[in-house]
Amino acid sequence: MSTVLNKPELQTDEALLAVVAAAISAVQRDTGYGSIEITIHDGRVTQIERREKVRFDHQTKPKK
Repeated sequence: MSTVLNKPELQTDEALLAVVAAAISAVQRDTGYGSIEITIHDGRVTQIERREKVRFDHQTKPKK
């Protein structure tokens, strides 16, 4: 899933930081196990990626 947040009406750094914080929070809520990577170019957040891990609990059969 990819979302582009282009909000030209956001002029202040504070408003932009609020949008970035909300995006990070949303990714965190939707990720069970994994990592979040924030990419910055020229001092600005340009991308937020998440990698989610799916783990399976396999129980081994007892040896006879």
